[in-house]
Amino acid sequence: MMKVLVTGGAGYIGSVLVRQLLSKGYQVRAFDSLKFGGDALYDVMLNPNFEFMKGDVRNADDVDKALKGIDAIAHLAAIVGDPACKKFSFEANETNWDGAVLLFNKAEAAGVKRFVFSSTCSNYGKMSDPDSFVVETSELNPVSLYAELKVKFEKYLLEEKKESNMCSTALRFSTVYGFSPRIRFDLTVNEFTRNAAVHGEQEIWGQQFWRPYCHVEDLARSVVLVLESPVEKVKANVFNVGSTEENYTKGMIIKEVCKVVPNVNVIYVDSSEDPRDYRVNFDKIKNELGFTITKTVPDGVKEIYTLLKTGIVTDSFIEKFRNI
Repeated sequence: MMKVLVTGGAGYIGSVLVRQLLSKGYQVRAFDSLKFGGDALYDVMLNPNFEFMKGDVRNADDVDKALKGIDAIAHLAAIVGDPACKKFSFEANETNWDGAVLLFNKAEAAGVKRFVFSSTCSNYGKMSDPDSFVVETSELNPVSLYAELKVKFEKYLLEEKKESNMCSTALRFSTVYGFSPRIRFDLTVNEFTRNAAVHGEQEIWGQQFWRPYCHVEDLARSVVLVLESPVEKVKANVFNVGSTEENYTKGMIIKEVCKVVPNVNVIYVDSSEDPRDYRVNFDKIKNELGFTITKTVPDGVKEIYTLLKTGIVTDSFIEKFRNI
């Protein structure tokens, strides 16, 4: 079995991916700066196939240590999301670009065989045709620093480093939701469900804007799938990750929340300000790699509502449950 380095292994998606890899018998090294703590990895620390290494992708010495004995990398470490990258723009540039390039080049020199990069469907920005669906070959129109840096590194992987001996793949993730050991309540589905459950109210700005959604477990599964796919299918390739049926407007999301959470007061605010509006087609990853999702947005709403009803989360609004 390969030894896989998961950068950002203590994060929202990374902590789920770590568990999936361990359950399949992989040796796993999680590499994380612990910006949001390490609670999400407590229960796997004693697994004989697991190793944790604290470090920063911007630090060459840390990266050198993290790469020893590694066969494949799932690169998830980043300043994640438009608000976080806007607020911490210097750190975002250093981490999402400089750190990613440093990691790639050192991995290439170390003879690492696979490199899977977690990109984003935010790269599409705003559709020129609101009635269409974007695909992997559609024009990219990043409208935030977060997406600009993802696009920049994608181009580095898929164009400048296309002939590398290392098999590199970019995965454009849908907007994530659902339960993770590092739970976040600042993601649309989770946030709407939390607000409806705790306050009985949700304000919706621009209910008409589209976006694709995918459960955190399914996004993690796509990384495992790429690591296990034939090189000729995934090398220097890019895949949207999600399901074409799981494109929702904000208005549609709150309707799903209201089916689960009783007596929600929804306040609709007219807005044409959201710069992101895109519906995504996911036929490529389904047809070429056989990827299908296992959970839908209604499942995620029920999951988060059930979690909150237990009372185990005493305050879902505190800083540890969001990225800024």
